[in-house]
Amino acid sequence: MEQYRYPSITVLGSTGSVGEQAIDVARQTGARVNALCANRNVARVEEQAREFGVRACAMSDEGAAKDLRERLKDTSVRVYAGMDGVCEMIAEQYDEREVVLNSVIGEAGLRPTLATLQAGKQLALANKESLVCAGEIVMSLAREKGIEILPVDSEHCAIFQCLRSGSPRELRRILLTASGGPFFGYTREQLQDITVERALAHPTWSMGAKITIDSATLMNKGFEVIEAAHLFQIDADRVEVLVHRESIMHSAVEYSDNSVIAQMSVPDMRLCVQYALTHPSRAEAVIPQLDLTRVGAMTFQKPDTETFPLLRLAVESAQCGGAVPAVLNAANEVAVAAFLDRRLHFCGIFETVEETVSALREQARAATAIEEIFELDGAAREYANALLSRGR
Repeated sequence: MEQYRYPSITVLGSTGSVGEQAIDVARQTGARVNALCANRNVARVEEQAREFGVRACAMSDEGAAKDLRERLKDTSVRVYAGMDGVCEMIAEQYDEREVVLNSVIGEAGLRPTLATLQAGKQLALANKESLVCAGEIVMSLAREKGIEILPVDSEHCAIFQCLRSGSPRELRRILLTASGGPFFGYTREQLQDITVERALAHPTWSMGAKITIDSATLMNKGFEVIEAAHLFQIDADRVEVLVHRESIMHSAVEYSDNSVIAQMSVPDMRLCVQYALTHPSRAEAVIPQLDLTRVGAMTFQKPDTETFPLLRLAVESAQCGGAVPAVLNAANEVAVAAFLDRRLHFCGIFETVEETVSALREQARAATAIEEIFELDGAAREYANALLSRGR
């Protein structure tokens, strides 16, 4: 196969799980890394910056930026500080062909997503919260700028590939797969005494702590339903979640003739990063080959939304619209942080999120402007923290 000429890349969230895999793809393929962004992991960003000879780095934590600037003073690397600095770095023009990969965790990734689109740059999106919190605003801006958002989540990358087999009017539904997390088949009673260590033991994927907990509660899959609805312009109730424990089929689409087109590979996020860089072409593999004879069998089951109610709540939030999904996300971020801090029991995540959404739902329905979304994000965090302080 002819050698593929990769675009250059800016990696936001470069020290996280997806960011590190993007760095590995660049290492394997020779793609130029223009710039890096992280929060506080100064030592790792310094290593990455020196390895790839980047032009710029940004640390959203201003103290970390000061430290990094001192460490890199023998180089020509420009170091930006704070979220404003991150957005300023994104706006810089580095190459004619460049892709910004946003793998920042949580709502913090929304401003970088908007900054990338405002700059007219190609966006490879691994930050699902951008679409959960402000999907209509993000997609509208992408259309205005003529930018096709390239999904990096394994499921959405799979759907993106499957949709090349038909036209939008022929699409009947999306089949979104889920591993089921470490507690698939558990009852609510069995979840009462779940420890942080057990919740962090994902059966398939190696991810950051927050996303791993979201997978254990099925909140991550709820977010992915909302993300799919925005990305692929389909009602959330036409996105069906299937528990697929083997994590070989990463998602599928069903067309009007009842044909189902699926994308399969070994579970490795580097494929998703690579496809975002090469789309609509394909290049030599950066992941191992799939051996279906070793897989042997694949199973599919419906998720248990009674035991794991956040998946159902996410679909309902998408149907409510406005800033309701942003409230859902904010409450979840607070609850998961409390669980990881051992200040909240596992089922308390469900209860905190449900109660916060219920309290703010009507107010959030009417929100459409980005300022209103940020305001309700803050209100949801305040409400969820108040619940925790009262001993939720």
